[in-house]
Amino acid sequence: MVHFEPSETLKRLPRQYFTYLAEKKARLANEEWDMIDLGIGNPDLPTPQFIVEELKEAADDSLNDQYGPDRGYDYLREAVVNYYWCEYGVELDPQTEVAILHGSKAGIVEISQCLLNAGDTVLLPNPCYPDYFSGIALADAVIEPLPLLAENHFLPKYDLLSKEVLAQAKLMFLNYLNNPTSAVATPEFFRNTVELAQKNQICVAHDFAYGTIGFDGEKPLSFLQTPGAKDVGVEFFTLSKSHNMAGWRMGFAVGNASVIGAINLLQDHTECGFYGGIQRAAAKALNGNQSSVRELTATYERRRDLFLAEMAGTGLEMYKPKGSFYIWMKVPAGFTSESFWDYLAHEAHVFVAPGDGFGELGEGYVRIGLSQPDERIVEAARRISKLAPFQIETATVVKVSAE
Repeated sequence: MVHFEPSETLKRLPRQYFTYLAEKKARLANEEWDMIDLGIGNPDLPTPQFIVEELKEAADDSLNDQYGPDRGYDYLREAVVNYYWCEYGVELDPQTEVAILHGSKAGIVEISQCLLNAGDTVLLPNPCYPDYFSGIALADAVIEPLPLLAENHFLPKYDLLSKEVLAQAKLMFLNYLNNPTSAVATPEFFRNTVELAQKNQICVAHDFAYGTIGFDGEKPLSFLQTPGAKDVGVEFFTLSKSHNMAGWRMGFAVGNASVIGAINLLQDHTECGFYGGIQRAAAKALNGNQSSVRELTATYERRRDLFLAEMAGTGLEMYKPKGSFYIWMKVPAGFTSESFWDYLAHEAHVFVAPGDGFGELGEGYVRIGLSQPDERIVEAARRISKLAPFQIETATVVKVSAE
């Protein structure tokens, strides 16, 4: 059989971290353990029934058997506009400031290809959601890291960037609520971001995947709520997390018209529309009663509290999340991220995500996902707490302040 060499573009792609995690989990499955998977952020609860019913009805509409508009139906873009106005007070033009996506990941990968040429500089948080690396690699761009450190509440410090780097940078990724650290952005931080972007002509790509999941009565900020934000950036939103629609692959980008236009242009060449039934269901989700979203947020907050309560006494240092469904936990002395992952998998039969997969500054941490039923969350915490090295009198739960 002839071996055909892949392109240099494909060779630049990094290891796909979540595929790597899935392979590790598959190997452990052969051990026939009762493994509790807290590794990948895959929502475990069903899509709300009113959304499912809309899809069922739409499936009987023969219009949806045909190709739809390449850029989505008007009613879905208008639903996005209505949602952003009702939830965040942000005005959008449905024709020029909304791009419909096959999940927000698609747009996150595409924006680098839309705006960056080979050798261009992109400002990238470290640690970060690993798929940012993929689009940057496809564009053959250069990464300048934005360190996310605990002492700065996992927000980048812009004053550490040199004038030369800022002059070269064309694109900056941000993600709040943050994956993997669960950190939140403050109004001041977003104002500083807009000022920096305006001064240096940098496009801001804000990943708002966990934007509906805020705890302790606090609603996460949309970047576009900041005055001037729409002039310098776009925001990516997905129904995967907000409405438990991960398998439906439906998201969107909103904001700066020139960037939205570039994403739409690329998709004109790479996509052929979106199934109309899913578009109708997505519009129903956005236009409908949002009580299911609030109930989902309450579920994740309860799971957070259950996990932290069971972990009391372990001595493990972790950051109490103000939202999302992750807990960012430091590994004990003597472990790396990978060796602690291995230890938990084999000794506690709990599967987590090693922090080094999110970037060099993720080393020394693991990410705990809360997308399991309450009783499995509690059982996982109990298993970890029983491991001998961590049985000391007091646990260290760090509350990351947004002040």
